[in-house]
Amino acid sequence: MFIYKEFKFNSAHHLPNYNGKCEEVHGHTYKLRVTLEGDVQKDGMILDFKEIERIVAKGILEKLDHKDLNTVLDHPTAENIAVYIYKNLKEKFPKHVSLHKVKLWE
Repeated sequence: MFIYKEFKFNSAHHLPNYNGKCEEVHGHTYKLRVTLEGDVQKDGMILDFKEIERIVAKGILEKLDHKDLNTVLDHPTAENIAVYIYKNLKEKFPKHVSLHKVKLWE
């Protein structure tokens, strides 16, 4: 079974070696969807949404929200940000839950 939770965060970045407007510092409101896979537990849930919020806030939002993403990643494209999020969340959930995918968009 799959469940997901969506989040928003605001960050600034610029794309080095890019020819266009994105080579200048600018900001985005990003939307993030975290999809989890697991079996329903005795409490009737895969994982409490409050726990998902806590894990994502501590593992991702505290690191990316209202930050200059160029201080976090060498080349902060949407794809690289999504990879960063996936790698940083993958091992944060309880063992009975697996991170299925992350979706990131502006």
